[in-house]
Amino acid sequence: MRHVEVPLLSRRKLIQGGTAMVAAAIGIPEFILNSARAESLSDGEGAVRRWTIGNEKITRTVVFKPGVGLYTEALIDAATGAQFISPDKLSVIASEFSFSFNGGTYRGVNSKFTLTGAEELKLPAGKSLSVRLLQQDAGIEVEVVYICYDGHPAIRKHLVLRNRGSAPRKLTHLNIEALRPSLGPENEIVLNAEYGAIPREIFYTGRSEDAGLLLGNSRTRVGVAILSEVPGYMKRTEITGWYDPDHVNIDVLYDTDLMPFERFLVPDEEFKTASVSLATYRRDDGFNDPRWVLPSYTAKVLERRVDGQGPPWIYNTWEPFERGINREIALELIEAAGVMGMDIFTIDDGWQQEYGDNAVNIQSFPGGLKPIQDALESRGMRLGLWIPMAAIGMTTAEYLSHPEQASLDIDGKTKITGTMGGAKAVMCLGSAFRDTAAERINDAIERFNLAYVKLDLTTIFNAYGEAPGCWAKGHYHHSWAESLNMIYEGIAYVTSKVYAVHADVLLDLTFELWGQKHIIDAGLLAAGDLDWMSNVDDTRPDSAGPIQARQLLYQRATSMPVESMLIGNIHAEVPSIEESFATAIGSAPLFLGDLRKLSKSDLQWFHEKIGWFKALRRRTRISESFFPLGSWMQTSSDKWDGFARLAHGGDGVIALFRNKSQVATANVQISVMALGKFRLRSAITGKDIGVFASEDFRRGIPVEFPGQVEILEVTAVGGARG
Repeated sequence: MRHVEVPLLSRRKLIQGGTAMVAAAIGIPEFILNSARAESLSDGEGAVRRWTIGNEKITRTVVFKPGVGLYTEALIDAATGAQFISPDKLSVIASEFSFSFNGGTYRGVNSKFTLTGAEELKLPAGKSLSVRLLQQDAGIEVEVVYICYDGHPAIRKHLVLRNRGSAPRKLTHLNIEALRPSLGPENEIVLNAEYGAIPREIFYTGRSEDAGLLLGNSRTRVGVAILSEVPGYMKRTEITGWYDPDHVNIDVLYDTDLMPFERFLVPDEEFKTASVSLATYRRDDGFNDPRWVLPSYTAKVLERRVDGQGPPWIYNTWEPFERGINREIALELIEAAGVMGMDIFTIDDGWQQEYGDNAVNIQSFPGGLKPIQDALESRGMRLGLWIPMAAIGMTTAEYLSHPEQASLDIDGKTKITGTMGGAKAVMCLGSAFRDTAAERINDAIERFNLAYVKLDLTTIFNAYGEAPGCWAKGHYHHSWAESLNMIYEGIAYVTSKVYAVHADVLLDLTFELWGQKHIIDAGLLAAGDLDWMSNVDDTRPDSAGPIQARQLLYQRATSMPVESMLIGNIHAEVPSIEESFATAIGSAPLFLGDLRKLSKSDLQWFHEKIGWFKALRRRTRISESFFPLGSWMQTSSDKWDGFARLAHGGDGVIALFRNKSQVATANVQISVMALGKFRLRSAITGKDIGVFASEDFRRGIPVEFPGQVEILEVTAVGGARG
């Protein structure tokens, strides 16, 4: 193979890639380091291997060429014909992946890997391709795994890295997906970041909120959605959309600076990375539109279990009772929740004597929780409990038996977090404490026959300002930096231990557990079922609760499955009940509040509406799309907003919120409605609105508000089609 010269780098060139790699003590961008000139492709020695993985919607062709390495030769949206990567445009090839191992930098290209094997497998709902590479001199083996799923225009990828050397080695600067797709001229490229909803510049560093990025061409409307499953603050995505004509450089990686990734591997130890999905789309083109593509994919593939019949209806006692909840109040609330049709009744903080101990607070609950369980189960409900995973009391047996498993701050002191129950120690999930936590949670599920567990409070990073990670010696992590991702892994380890014993329990990993206000990402969903995503204020009729809950929902619904989102704290009894209910059916339905204040007519109204929605959700997979409507980019009192959740057949629900706008009608416009005719019926008034064709939805259908809220059931007439 001919020597490939690296050109001299100007300052302009040095900022082309956002990810700095260390080479010869100079920060050189990923784009420069992770690419090879195309002329080298013709000079490799030995057999060229080529694999294509895909389905009727997407194909990705991967090539291994001796002397060159592994790279993507083609990425094609088979449904639209868009070629994002094609052999005739490989003037420069991207690195496919990269990492630093024991101080050296290694990439899919230009790193002298040898091919040791490849395997293609048929999966229950798709197929996989595994390519195994070895860098003998460095003693590192890399398995690159690609997966596609039937019916989805997406390729999901992860790496497995194994230390094949004779000594421990350090892994850093880990880039899972490094590609250089062609999306058209620079001045046509657009990027939507922050869950894929917010327009941003095309030279961009994505952080924790960027779980989904939509990168596309504004003229042709084709694009690629980038869904990173790297957890929380460890996430980093680099988009370089200028300086490289007709191409965009994409790097999906673990963070290298603010929350740097490190992993020490002993000989023969392996590290499996998080996955990254690339999903192709074309806006305003039927089911190829991202408002269909992404909800369908994330609900079916990234969400754990709730997609089948939808999430349960959950009531939680936290507001207004907080730690004052007791047996008498709970039994009265259960009466109301049973009439409403709730599925799970959750007692939040206050049921236990101390954080980190399953002993019941017998002052508040004389006789324990058995009377509560019996009352719930006699009404067809199940019990849920709030349990802190790692923030525990310093008088508990857990802490006293192993205080060395606590997280330490940079000064070597035990990390303390403030809670409603007082100051608590934060235990390190990068230590043997993870097994203790799993045992305690399993014990609570078994003892109280739980259907749902709200796992809460500080683990890696307190959402209110306490420093991240653990500085302790003698834990599983060798350094503070290694503790960061290892604590996220510890959360997943605990939940896997719970699922192994209690496969049907629903685990809720709250935003405080994940470490940031309002956060949700695919890494969290890989570890749990639900995410208590926020605590909006809804204590008075003029509180921001429902409208702010919808602001959170609309932005995140672009790339995250809505039925995994529990948005607290909407009060069922605070007017209006119509707005509370209509907001709740946009995500995983959750109510708080003093249900005893609801009138008999209000309880009956909830009973009828919850029953109606449950029946609709059982027969209709409304998780296949999400369409925010009206003033959704910024919900405000002076404008109407809303959403539509529809199955591919067109059946589903539309919720409209008048707010204080005083408008008489809302213009409901869905540009990519399924083909056919659809009947609209008001779930508020019970009246038929009319039958409308797909073309009517594209133009916009004026819908009168019967009050402040309208909810429409959408039913296909005569069978809709795509």
